[in-house]
Amino acid sequence: MQEMVHKDQLKGHRAVVVGAGRSGLSAAALLGSLGAGVRLLEKRTGFDASQLETKGLSDVELILGEHRQEHFKGADLVVVSPGISLAMVRSLCPEGRTVISELELASWFISEPVIAVTGTNGKTTTCMLMQNVLEKAGRRVFTGGNIGTPLSDHVLSGKRADILVLEVSSFQLQGCSGFAPHVGVLLNFSANHLDHHESEEEYFRAKMQLFARQSPMDLAVLPLELRARVEKDFRIKSNIPYFAPTGRFDCPALPGAHNQANMEAALLACGFVDVSRNIFDQALQEFTPPPHRQEVFLQDKGVRYINDSKATTLEAMAAALKAFDAPIRLLAGGRYKGGDFSLLARTLQEKAAKVYLFGDSREIFENAWKDSVKIEYFPDLEQAAARAVQEADHGDSVLLSPGTSSFDLFSNYQERGEAFKTAVRKETGITLQ
Repeated sequence: MQEMVHKDQLKGHRAVVVGAGRSGLSAAALLGSLGAGVRLLEKRTGFDASQLETKGLSDVELILGEHRQEHFKGADLVVVSPGISLAMVRSLCPEGRTVISELELASWFISEPVIAVTGTNGKTTTCMLMQNVLEKAGRRVFTGGNIGTPLSDHVLSGKRADILVLEVSSFQLQGCSGFAPHVGVLLNFSANHLDHHESEEEYFRAKMQLFARQSPMDLAVLPLELRARVEKDFRIKSNIPYFAPTGRFDCPALPGAHNQANMEAALLACGFVDVSRNIFDQALQEFTPPPHRQEVFLQDKGVRYINDSKATTLEAMAAALKAFDAPIRLLAGGRYKGGDFSLLARTLQEKAAKVYLFGDSREIFENAWKDSVKIEYFPDLEQAAARAVQEADHGDSVLLSPGTSSFDLFSNYQERGEAFKTAVRKETGITLQ
């Protein structure tokens, strides 16, 4: 674990926080509580400033609109929210200024052991599973980071946990210079966020920052398929167990080989903090995954309806197709983030009755799949879902697994998933009780 920073060390310093989302507001609140002067930058000119009052940030200087060099003048510390380019921020800052992520800032003020989970897919489900396991073992657990509650909020609460389970993204890790988890877990890796990262290699190096400052007393849990790449390019001081799916776990809520792999990683992490295999297996039987992740939310007239809106990558879509039996009626589409979707052509040929495309990226999908499966395009998700319900037969699975981000038609994947469920219920005539 890294050395803690004393709470008085930031008193009187001037800090700039870039981005007024949940993470940025939490960072601003933490900095203010530590006695720092805070300037908050937000590009959205329509940002609701009343949110500052809710977070107790009435003393914060708020600047809306495009970021400019003068906004960073006089800053001792700059904290960047996830998804905002560190390179862009550094180009605007005076030379030599410390530029970090909210995760790095908050980590300076924690003393509890940390299990940190990153990866392209499956992070949230695996974190929630480990929380269930650890709580069943009698531990007080804080779960947050890139999901739910920012780590800064945990620091502000003044509450103590026995262990922290943190989901961490590549964006957060790029802004870390001291964060060193007791257990670091990389679940998997594939091309993603290439609209943000300069290259796949830069994205991979950002993920590997999770292990850069671990000690020989720590644990780095890594997928076996990445062993050659890791050992060739990185020097990790911590203990490294590699994992691969074995099929030995029985968890009704987590189907498919990808979930078997995630459970292997979770078992290694929980075992390192003295949780028994018996407790782990009990927790698997009781686990309910978070929504929008291969969520079977309705079965009607022999048709199964599955909301996998969180599948924003090619690999996540592939995992969903492999997890459920044919015939599958697949809804796909959205803002393309990268990946060669022609790699799924054979799988679709074997498992899909039809593909219902919606929103952006139509040409990408049609060019990749037009010779393998029947495809129909719709301008929005609601129309695509209605047609899939109308055409589904007994034994079919209607699966929303978009393979892309939601930002063409929706604010986030949660909104997209709820829209799908609403459209299905409307077309089937089955409403929530």
